[in-house]
Amino acid sequence: MRLHINIDHVCTLRNARGTRYPDPVFAASICELAGADGITLHLREDRRHIKDADAKALRASIGTLMNLECAATDEMRGIVRELRPDVITLVPERREERTTEGGLDVVSTRDKLGPFADLCRELSIKLSLFIAADPAQIRAAAEVGAQQVELHTGEYCELSEATRGAELERLRTGARLAAELSLDVAAGHGLNRHNVGPVAAIAEIEELNIGHAVIADAVFMGLERSVRELRAAIQRARK
Repeated sequence: MRLHINIDHVCTLRNARGTRYPDPVFAASICELAGADGITLHLREDRRHIKDADAKALRASIGTLMNLECAATDEMRGIVRELRPDVITLVPERREERTTEGGLDVVSTRDKLGPFADLCRELSIKLSLFIAADPAQIRAAAEVGAQQVELHTGEYCELSEATRGAELERLRTGARLAAELSLDVAAGHGLNRHNVGPVAAIAEIEELNIGHAVIADAVFMGLERSVRELRAAIQRARK
C-alpha cells in the first residue's frame, strides 16, 4: 500500500507566525527518508497554507511522487501546466471551511472537470478525484476520465469504533465498485495511526493520503518517527 504524506500543516504552523520555518521542503525530505511513497500538498485558492513558492520548491526537490490537490479552476489549470505534478487530485473548496469538507460532486460538475481530464491526458499526469464512496459519484469519475478516486474517510473518522460499521461497509462497497471500473483506489481525510487499520485492510485500497495526524504526532515524537509509526499501523492491518 502506498502512503502519501500531506505536508500542508507544516506551512500552517509557519504561516501562523509569518516566519520562514518550519520548511515544507525539509519536512518532505524527512517524510521520504522515513518511507513515504509520495508527498501530497493542497494549493488552495486562498493560499492559507501552501504558497505558490512552496509548490515550486517542492516540485524541484521531491524525489518520490508529487500529488497536487487543487480545485477545478482556470487558475489551477495554468499552475498544473507549469508545475507538472505526477498526480492531480481535484477537491471541493469553500473559503469558510477549516479543511476540505465532503467529496467532490462529480455528477453535477462534469463540465468543469472535463478540461482537467484533457490536460492530464495531454501532459501524462494521473488524475484523481476526491469523492464520497457513493456509487453515482464513482461511476461519474470513471466516465469523466479519472484514473483514480480518493474515497473521503472523514465521516468514518468522526464515528466511534462501536458505531462506524455501516460507514466502513460503505467504503468497502465503494472501493470494490471503483476497482471493478478499473479505477485505482485511494482513501484519506481524518485518518491517524489509531483508526487507519480497518480502512487499510480494505483490499482494493492501494493508497492512503494522511497529513494532519502525522504533523500532530510529530510535535511529540518527531516527524520521522511519526511517519514510521503510521506505516507500521498500516502494515499490521494489511497482514
